[in-house]
Amino acid sequence: MKTYHFKVVVEPDEDAQGNPAWFAHIPALESIGAATSGRTREEALRRINEVVRMIVQESIEDGKPLPEGPQGSVEVEEVSQQEPRIAVTV
Repeated sequence: MKTYHFKVVVEPDEDAQGNPAWFAHIPALESIGAATSGRTREEALRRINEVVRMIVQESIEDGKPLPEGPQGSVEVEEVSQQEPRIAVTV
């Protein structure tokens, strides 16, 4: 079992009407759709979390490997079944 930690980039942005917004993306997964936005930074982070979970689930179902690089954008950690872990984003 592996645990993947993906680098998230969150940047100030504007919506189509010029209102303040936030853009969030995962550089290692952006080519397969890991990008979204929100009215607040927290909303953008919540949405990118949902997007990444959908991408990971789809990859698992389709038998596609998840990227293990580039260095600094993805960290992969081997996890033992005997030593379960919980990841929490705060």
